[in-house]
Amino acid sequence: MNFKGKNYWALILGGSSGFGLATAKSLAESGMNICIAHRDRRGAMEKIEKEFEIIKSSGVELLTFNTNALAPEGIKEVLDGLETKLKASKGSVRVMLHSIAFGNLKLLAPQVPPKNNSPAAVLAAKLNISEENIKKAFNDLFDEGNDAFYTVADAAEYNSTLLTDDEDIANTVFSMGTSYYTWAKALFQRGLFAADARLFGLTSEGNEVAWRGYASVGAAKVAMEALSRSMALEFGPYGIRSNIIQAGVTDTPALRHIPGNKHISAGARLRNPLGRLTTPEDVGSVIKLLALDEAGWINGTIIRVDGGEHIGS
Repeated sequence: MNFKGKNYWALILGGSSGFGLATAKSLAESGMNICIAHRDRRGAMEKIEKEFEIIKSSGVELLTFNTNALAPEGIKEVLDGLETKLKASKGSVRVMLHSIAFGNLKLLAPQVPPKNNSPAAVLAAKLNISEENIKKAFNDLFDEGNDAFYTVADAAEYNSTLLTDDEDIANTVFSMGTSYYTWAKALFQRGLFAADARLFGLTSEGNEVAWRGYASVGAAKVAMEALSRSMALEFGPYGIRSNIIQAGVTDTPALRHIPGNKHISAGARLRNPLGRLTTPEDVGSVIKLLALDEAGWINGTIIRVDGGEHIGS
């Protein structure tokens, strides 16, 4: 699979880490030029620049913009720069990936402690051993990487005083959901898409499973999925496909911000038929496949990239 000589570009929104960076590398290896919009602090740039050098070493062109991709001025900055480059080289945007992870992870209501006796208490009473010692053993075993103990180790701690408000939900739904359309519309209006273009957004199992503290992000992902279906329908006549990738649980910077992420990861590994978490590279490879001419008939759907995690029990 090779895009060299076609002067295709991929616009990666949130491309300095995780899924975005892995996809940028994967597409670059196949000869696609890359434009990355990201927002990172100066102190992180030394490491990020090394990753960008890897992309350029594939022999493709790379444009990067360290800006707020959710603000009108940031969107304009990226599109002005990309449009100038495309007009000079007669290139076009084949792929747009929305990988922006900027949202609210607060609870909707204060957490209520479970009413039933904990496994540690039950086992301590049965064996006539200190409950504290049992709890410590469970936690130590879980911390040492024994996933099977995630259900009996101490539950994740959440902030029960700082709760989600309407503004939190609205901002998250825009940043991680509806801005997918904001960017697609802006590219479309400027005429930057290739005659056969592919749009990709990212969702997760939190679109239908309630994870504590994930309500705002879950709402954003469901909104993105609904928009993608309509975008597939209404942009389709212009040769623009839209699909959403539902990745399995993946160790990314975004996941590490979710309270209870260690418990989520342990459960996912135990459910997965292949015995591991999804990686950003798994997702990048699938997006590269979906960018091929041969995948042009896939449109308006949600594609699971999780190694079978969703079928596990």
